[in-house]
This record gives sequence, C-alpha cells and structure tokens, in this order.
Amino acid sequence: MKSRSTLTTWLSELDRPRLARVLALRKDAASSPEPRSVGELADRLQRPGSVALVLPQLTLPCLQAAEALAALGARATRDSLAELLGSTSPAAVQALDATLEALSDRALVWHDGNGALHMATPLRQAWSTPLGLDAPLEELLAGATSEELRGMLAVLGIRPPGTKQQRLAALVEHHSDAERVAALVAEAPAATREVLEESARSASRPSSFVLFGAPGLDLPPGARWALDRGLLVEDRHQYGLVRMPVEVALALRGPEWHAPFEPLPPVPQLVPVTSSDVEREAAVAATAFAAQAASILSACATAPPARLKSGGIGARELARLGKAAQADDAVVRIALEAAYAAGLLAPDGDRVPPTEAYDTWAEQEPAEQLAVLLRAWRDLPLTPSRARDEDNKALPALAGAPACGGCRQARHGLLSAAAGLPEGQGAKVASELGALVAWHRPLADDASPEDTAPFSTVIREGELLGVLARGALSPLGAHLAAEAGEELDLTARRLLPPATTTARIGADLTAVVTGTPSARLAALLDSMADRETSGTASVWRFSAGSIRRALDAGRTPDDIAADLAGSSATALPQPLTYLIADTARGHGRVRIAPAACVLHGDEPALLAELAAHRALSKLALRQLAPTVLVSGSPPATTLAALRAAGYAPVAETAEGTVRIEKRAPQRAAAAVPPPRRSAGRRGPRTTPARASDLPTDAGTDVLADRLLKAPPLAPEPDPFGSGVPFGTDTEEIVAGYAKHLSYSDVRQVAHAIDTGAAITVEYIATSGNRTVRTLSDLELDPPYLDAWCHLREAERVFTLSRIHGVMPA
Repeated sequence: MKSRSTLTTWLSELDRPRLARVLALRKDAASSPEPRSVGELADRLQRPGSVALVLPQLTLPCLQAAEALAALGARATRDSLAELLGSTSPAAVQALDATLEALSDRALVWHDGNGALHMATPLRQAWSTPLGLDAPLEELLAGATSEELRGMLAVLGIRPPGTKQQRLAALVEHHSDAERVAALVAEAPAATREVLEESARSASRPSSFVLFGAPGLDLPPGARWALDRGLLVEDRHQYGLVRMPVEVALALRGPEWHAPFEPLPPVPQLVPVTSSDVEREAAVAATAFAAQAASILSACATAPPARLKSGGIGARELARLGKAAQADDAVVRIALEAAYAAGLLAPDGDRVPPTEAYDTWAEQEPAEQLAVLLRAWRDLPLTPSRARDEDNKALPALAGAPACGGCRQARHGLLSAAAGLPEGQGAKVASELGALVAWHRPLADDASPEDTAPFSTVIREGELLGVLARGALSPLGAHLAAEAGEELDLTARRLLPPATTTARIGADLTAVVTGTPSARLAALLDSMADRETSGTASVWRFSAGSIRRALDAGRTPDDIAADLAGSSATALPQPLTYLIADTARGHGRVRIAPAACVLHGDEPALLAELAAHRALSKLALRQLAPTVLVSGSPPATTLAALRAAGYAPVAETAEGTVRIEKRAPQRAAAAVPPPRRSAGRRGPRTTPARASDLPTDAGTDVLADRLLKAPPLAPEPDPFGSGVPFGTDTEEIVAGYAKHLSYSDVRQVAHAIDTGAAITVEYIATSGNRTVRTLSDLELDPPYLDAWCHLREAERVFTLSRIHGVMPA
C-alpha cells in the first residue's frame, strides 16, 4: 500500500452517498465522533482497532477476498486477484466485483488510477500468513547484501545489474514467472524438490515452514541448493528459520490451485410460506414471550432474586422465577438479560431488584414492552439463553461475563441471513439457517455446548421472541434488522393485542385472562390468587391461603370483593364470595403483639396507674388485661425506669421466680501488654527506629547508629504491609484485581505475563466450581486475563478476581 495520500485521494473522489455510508460504518464500528475532514477519516481508517471492529461484520466472500489480497501484497490487481480466486467466468467476475464493492463501501479496499488494488494496512496485518503464504520475495530479501543478490543471479544464469535495487528487481522479475520457477525446480535434486514441495503445501503460520535448527548445524540435503537460488530465504532475525517467498509457493502449487472463494450463500431447503402465516405465528410467539417476560419481572419486583457469592443469579433462583411465571429456563434467561441491558433491573447488594424504569415499563402496553426487550436482545454482548459453559457446568444468569462480539454478530448474522431468503420462502427446517449465518458472519460465535447444529441456540431465541417464524424473518425481525425503531413499534402494536383489563372468574375458583394482562390486573390477581399458567392465556386460582394473603396485606373482605367485581367480566360466582367470607371470619381471631417484656401484678389499679403515668410513656406500656401490661422496652430498661419513677418492681426469671440481684465486686483490669508484630506478615519489615525501642541507658551514639541503618522513607507503595514495593506496573495492576492472592502469587502471575512463561492457577469458574488450569501466552486485559488453556486446548478468558492460587507450571 502507498501512503495515506492514496486513501485520502480515493475518499475525496467518492460520491456523497458512498462517503456517507463509509462515515456511518466507521461511526458504528468505532463508536467515535464523526471525522471533520476526509484526511481525518483516512487517518482513522488506518487504526488497527477500527478495522478489528469491522472484520466481524464481513461476509465469507469478503473475508476470503481480503485474505487473498493480503497474500498478493502491494502488487495486487483485480486481474491477479481474480486469477488467484479462480473467478474467471463472467458470473464469477461479477460476484468478485460485488465483493470488492462491499469492501470498498467499508473503506477497506479501493482502486487507484493505475489499476492496482489497495487495502487498509491493519486489514492486511489481520493475517500473519494469508492462505498459508509468506511475504513476497522483495520483502524477504530486503536485508540481503548486494553481493548475496549477485551470487543468486549468477547461479540462475542471469547477468547481475550494477546496483542492489536493480539486482533485487531482476530476481523478483525472474521468480514472478511461474513457468520459469516450475522449470527451475524441475531441475533441482530430489531432496530439494521434496523440501520445496513440503514448504509450498504448508498452510499455517511461518514456523510451520522448514526449520533447520540453530546456527552451526548442517542443513538437510538439498536445502542449500534452494537457498542459493532464492527459492528459500533464511530469516536473519530468527536463526534457523527458512521462509518461502509467496511467488515461489504459488508457482509450486500450480495453476490449478485457487484460493477458496464462495461468493454465493448456501441454499437451505425452502418451502413456500405466506406472509399471513408468518405474521400469525410470530404474533403468537411474541405475545407469549411478552406475557411471560412481564410475569418474570413482576416476580423480581415482588421478591428480588438473590445473587450468588461468585456473581449472577443461580439455578435455584432461576427455577423459582420460572415456576412463578410458568416459563422455561431459556425464556427466563432471555428476559433477565434483556431487561438488565435495558436498565429495568440493576444489582443492589446481594439482590437484583427492578429499577424505577421498570415501573414505567410495566405500565406500558405489551407491544411497547416487547419492543424494548427486542432492541436490548439484538445488541446483547452474549448469548442470553446459554445455560452451560465449555465444561458443561451450569452458568448463572447476569454473571457479568466478558463481552463476546461474536455472540452479537451471531444474532446480526441471523437477521441478515433470514432477510436474504427469497420472498414467500422459508427454511423447511429452521436449524438449516445456521449455514447461512456462518456465511453472513464467519467470525460469529456458535460455541454453545447445547447447540445440536450451528447457531441453533440463537435461532431458537429468534423463534421464542417472534423474530423468526416458519423458517422466515417476521416483520418484527425485518424492522429489528433494519434498526427501524418507529416501524418496529408500529408493527408490534399491529401484531400484539392490547393488554387485557378484565378476567373471567369461574365457579371453580379460577380467573382466566386471555392475552397479556395489564399491570394493574396482574398485580391485583397476584395479590389475591396463585398464578398457575402464563402465556397466550394466564390462569390464577383462588384459595383460602391466597385470600388470607390479601387480608394480611390490610385489605378488608368488602375491598377484596369490590376489586374483583370491578375487574371481572361477569358477576362474582357464589363459591368465591363464600370463600372470602369464610376466610375473613377466622382471620385475626388470634393476635400476636410485639413485646420486649411483660409486667403483671395483683392490683389492677396499680397497673392502670403505670399505663397512664406520663414519666413512663417512653416504655410504650399497653394494657392487655387488668393485671397484665406489655412494654416495648427490654426488661433492664423497664426496671430502671419504674424505679426512677418511685416504684419498687422486681425482676423474674424465665421460670417465674424472683431474680436475685447481686452485684459483682469491681476490680481493676489487667495491664494491657505492648502491641506485638503481626504474625501474618510475609517477610521482615524495616521501620525507622523509635525511642521506645531503645534501652533506657542508650546513648546518642546508639541512637545515631539505629537512625543511620533505617531507610530514609518507608517503601512506597507498600502493597501488602511487608515493606516490599511493587516491582513492576504489571504487579500493581494484578494486585488491584486479584484480591485473593498473596504478594508472592501476584509476582508469579505478573512474571508469567511479562515473560510469556506458563503457570498453573486454582480458578473458581462462574458456575462456582473450583478447577486447576495450566495457562500460557498470557495477555493482561484488566480485569480479565486472556490465555491459552492447556486443559481445554483453546483460548479462554479468565477473571483475575477468580484466581485463588498460583503454582509453577
């Protein structure tokens, strides 16, 4: 790629619609303010982080074309790219042009005036060895001397030009001719051909190329022949590593080899569907989810779920919420995660209660409630219904897991894949959409252990929310994919019925509400009956216990009957009125009063005098019987107050006998011993000398000697009270998050991060299980630690605060 000016020139030549799309894409990807000039936009496009955010949004052919361009290097053209991808037919050329157009719209690839293709530098750096090919010959020989280049040309039978640049250009020109390279290799010794063919077939990182060993060791037979002719180049920065130029590798792979390129998405088995059928099924699913989500959050408002010590809401609380709302685990998890992201729930101590925004949300119509949850679901940084981790352990909800961009892209890819289906057609089996999702978002995450097919979890979520129906995108999903907020609200109001404000109360002591009950009706029935089912129709059942719950809340029998009659579509049945009257008749026949102590005596007049005494009003005395008073103050306080008022009460024991009061003689407390050094310190600590530490007969010479040996200042910072400061910034960062580790463990973790060494840690997973993992290739991303897990043989993200111990690997 040339300089930034090439990109600036291309941007300035764009028409306004395309430049607007580029600006929107960059703003959406990087979440940064709009650039003030084309030059500023060109600078921003070169930032690695910006391209890294755009890559997950690319389709499979875009990634394949970009990787092929990265392999071709700075000399790439549209024709060379088409030849490498095998896109020479008219249809394939048209597909390639569309792919380049998509990359151009994102300002990742562009043409210059000379027919060359350029790509953003960070995009080229996304692949260390694109297509398993190493760097071009010109780059690999950049450090070679002019004499070394002359020797290579002489062996090839080419007259060396005068300057180093001319010699390098002549060698590059020779190796760029695939036929000449193939003819040259055909003349090589058998051992050389074997080494070259093995290197050309390699399709991974550079270290998979031929490794000959440390300096001084003999090269394998035939390797020197290839090195002398520039078919292999020895890396001057890594002893023993031999690399094959991309020109040589492509020539040896042959003209029949082409880079993978799939410009057309896979076609699942389709069946005809009508828009009315899709809308009807989507409306049923969306209505059921909206009703269940409202019930789940209502249960959270009544009894906020408790958080685990390790964070999140555990299986027991999830089961309680599911039982209260008659919803399965997936619906409960989706509703909680979406509500949390929408600000309807928030942690408060060891509970997760609703916020004030929930009160406003609960008063809205079901369509408006659903639209809020759908928007939150679309942009969740995780897969909400995922219930198991990589170890098949149960995952809590709202656990604050690290953000997963691939999980978000899986949902966006599903919306794009379903939107691309032919009109009037739907997938016969919804799970077959997973292959389409993989084509639209190759970097999306589908690693859920519950998946029976690619992306089956996210597809199931779409069906539960009414985004997908009959294997096709519903109108709700179409507006969600287009981020059309107003249209989404209008469609939700059209598909979902309004909240139901009345119930049908039957003689079997049940209340049935079709559709989604209003917040007022649901709260009324929840306070007087027990919910049995939720969904398209909700059922409550009245019982003596539920009516007693309403009476305990301060309602009178007349209030209960009046409220139910006002919310019933028919007159209250006689069995319910009898149940209310019978329950109220026995309610409160036995009363329980709070009392700190009891006063009793044989003279009713004296006890009446005590109850009316103004000086004793602070005791809150209340007369239960002529000879019995209860006090709101403890026995000792009551006894002292009565005696101060001039009375002579006595105290009783629990057995009813008079308590004998005998004062213990007062004695002086033992002398307090001088403080000692804490036994928990991890090492010796040097502190300045104090006068109290010196013997009484010490002279000024002894004092001076002690002062000279003491440090001038206490070590700062002193992280663990040991007098030992942090050795590196990494130690200070790790110590700030890994609160369970000792200072020696913190130093081991920091040393492993800084040096790339492996360590073994004792880790508490989000499920609460204790595991031992060996980690290597550690990268610090506070409060997380990215590392290669040897147990799972995969990249994993670990939370520093969950590391409870460190051992050598």
